[in-house]
Amino acid sequence: MGGQAPICRRLSLLIKLIGVRTWAAPAVGLLLGACGGVPHTPRGEDLAQAGREAVVTLTAVYYAGGGNWRACDANDCGTGDTDWGDDSLTYALALQESVGHDRRLRPTLRALANNAPEYGTPCVKVARCGGWSDVPEWDSIALSDEYLATGSPAALAKARRAFQYVSRARVFAVGGCPSIPYQQPGGGENRLKTLETTANAVKAALLLYRDTNEHAYLASALNEYQAARRYFMDPRVPLYTVYVFDDGRTCRQLPHRFFASVNGDMIWSGVALYRATGRRSYLNQAISTAAAVQRYLSDGRGVFADLQAENDIVEPLIEGMLALAQDGQQQARSWVLSNATAALSARTPDGSFGRFFDGPPPPTTVTAWQTNGGLALEIAAGALAPRQPTRTTHPWKRAIYTRRLIVRLPTTIRFRGAGIALFGTLGAQCCEAGHARLLIDGRETFDRTGIWQNKSSSAHRIPNSILFAWRWPAVGVHTLRILSGIPNPKEGGAFSRLAGTALLTSR
Repeated sequence: MGGQAPICRRLSLLIKLIGVRTWAAPAVGLLLGACGGVPHTPRGEDLAQAGREAVVTLTAVYYAGGGNWRACDANDCGTGDTDWGDDSLTYALALQESVGHDRRLRPTLRALANNAPEYGTPCVKVARCGGWSDVPEWDSIALSDEYLATGSPAALAKARRAFQYVSRARVFAVGGCPSIPYQQPGGGENRLKTLETTANAVKAALLLYRDTNEHAYLASALNEYQAARRYFMDPRVPLYTVYVFDDGRTCRQLPHRFFASVNGDMIWSGVALYRATGRRSYLNQAISTAAAVQRYLSDGRGVFADLQAENDIVEPLIEGMLALAQDGQQQARSWVLSNATAALSARTPDGSFGRFFDGPPPPTTVTAWQTNGGLALEIAAGALAPRQPTRTTHPWKRAIYTRRLIVRLPTTIRFRGAGIALFGTLGAQCCEAGHARLLIDGRETFDRTGIWQNKSSSAHRIPNSILFAWRWPAVGVHTLRILSGIPNPKEGGAFSRLAGTALLTSR
């Protein structure tokens, strides 16, 4: 696609204007075939069609050519092929190649593999080490996905080196709990250990074991998996918080930061470990975490609610649920299908998804970190139940939008309705510190991320972003209470600056 990227970018703008489900969709689908082998996508009203349209969005809107992804669907977004934003789009595209056996996607995956970073000698001294430990693990998974699709020896070699860059380093696995690595060499300033490194290390090792049959990778996966369960699992529910702070003597969880990415990785790895070892306990653990995701991380209608600004990706959770569904777990299958159906109402004209599957379509720029989950969700659902009809209702078209500047904490919003969305500038004080707690009808959200408004992974300030959305099955009287965020070294202190609300006054 490299030489045709300008044409494809212009075509993506056309899609933004007309959408991919209009009278022009057949012609657009044919033209997109020259932009990376996207199949012709005639109109339809089933999940297979939704999955095909997700691939159109991936290849025409977000793929920039030359083995690079665009960071968002706006013209001025940067491009790249490394770390969790770019890699999440690779995961979604590779998922389609895997479940759909679409060979026409392989040239794009090969270009991505060729453009992926080369990791050199693992660091042994903090002063000479740059980069974070989770980045090579994200990249190793992407490269293993690309290897499975293309059979490229170069992709496999890169995947090995990315994995070894962390596993053989001497600057990450130190501190009070050295079995889990610091995110930054020696711990950096915030002394943070993130499950984004450890859970990805488990998955990366299992993929390398799949590709090489070398038992050292399986042994590594088993050790990392047990370390993740020891230090990151919540003491009361089978969900994994993402952050542990290690001051060199003690290791302390930041409770209830239940990222979709890491919980999805642990679900997927539980299934993979069961298949590799035959031990039913791993499958049972995956099933328990998936059930907890459904029970505790959903809105009032049972649809997944990703309480994140951008510092999480949802694609790994889709892969984890799909792995369980393919193993015959009906609860996971139902989760994928019900969320995929709901999310179609939250899709933008160019096919992008925001992070709230039950919320309104994003009215502004959508980033790779936000859209990967919805795109992967439609691909997974299309694989599980291709002929299941979709009935997109677009309930938020009936919402009442009110501009209201809310900057003081605490603040209370009382209303009568069946749903509410909160808007503001993502990265208002870019690009990390500043968050708020959120109580719904007197109870704090189970994932205590609340609203982390200042975290903008693309380093852009994006006005009119959806910061929170929630729906209920019926109209009722509800209260949102926004409180100051409790300061910590990762999320910073308190911040909230809302610009408006959208209220659903009927179902």
